[in-house]
Amino acid sequence: MSEFAIRMKDLRKDFAVSHAGIASLKSLIVFWKKRNIVKLDVLKGVSIDVRKGECLAIIGKNGAGKSTLLSLLARIYKPTSGTMEVNGRVAPLLELGAGFHPDLTGIENVYFNGVILGLSREEIQRRLPSIVEFSELGDAVEAPVRTFSSGMMARLGFSIAVHVDADILIVDEVLAVGDQRFEKKCLQRVEEFRQNGGTILLVSHQLDTVEEFADRCIWLDQGVVRLEGNPADVISAYRAEG
Repeated sequence: MSEFAIRMKDLRKDFAVSHAGIASLKSLIVFWKKRNIVKLDVLKGVSIDVRKGECLAIIGKNGAGKSTLLSLLARIYKPTSGTMEVNGRVAPLLELGAGFHPDLTGIENVYFNGVILGLSREEIQRRLPSIVEFSELGDAVEAPVRTFSSGMMARLGFSIAVHVDADILIVDEVLAVGDQRFEKKCLQRVEEFRQNGGTILLVSHQLDTVEEFADRCIWLDQGVVRLEGNPADVISAYRAEG
C-alpha cells in the first residue's frame, strides 16, 4: 500500500481564452471566423507528493494556480498533461454550497451532495441529524436553498463535507463560514480530522493559520513550485518578497 495520499508529477493545465467581445450577431459571426484564442498556461509542470496523515499548505498570490491545482484533485478539471494519483476518498471543501440546487431544500441538498461525495442514501440518513446540528441552521434547513445567505450555504456545505468519512480534505479558503465562533468550530473539526490520521491539502492566504496547521508548505508562483519546506521558512521567504 502506498505511503502517499496524493502524487502529482509534471502536472500541467492550460485554458483557451478569447479576448474578443461580442456585441451583436454580426460580430459573433466575425468572431467565429476570426476568433482570437489565447492559451493560458496556469500550471507549468507541478510535481508534489503528499504523505498520508500530512497537512500540506499551498500559498501564493492570486493567479498563481493554487485553486486550479485543487480543482484538478477534486476532479472538477482534467489535467492537460502529467499524472495524478489520489489514494482515498476525497472531500473537497472548495466553493462550499456551489453545487447546491437552489430549488431544493437544505435537507434535500444534503442527500444530493452526500451521494455525489460517495455516501449511500442510508449513510446520509443516519448522519443527517449530526449534519444539521453542526450547521446550526435549525428549521431554516427545511427551506429552499435559494433563500439561504452565502454564509448559510457555506455552513451546510462544510457540515456535509466533514461527515463523509473522507481520507483527504481539500480546503480552499473556506473556513471563514460565519462568525468567529463558528469558524473556530470548523477549525477544531479539521484539527480532529488531522489527529485521526486524515490528510489535508490546504490553500490559504491566512499565513498564521498555515503556520499553525501545516506540516509542510509549498509556495506556488506563476504555475510552478517556487519553494518547498518548513512552513515558517517558506512563509518568511514569501513575506520578504512582498
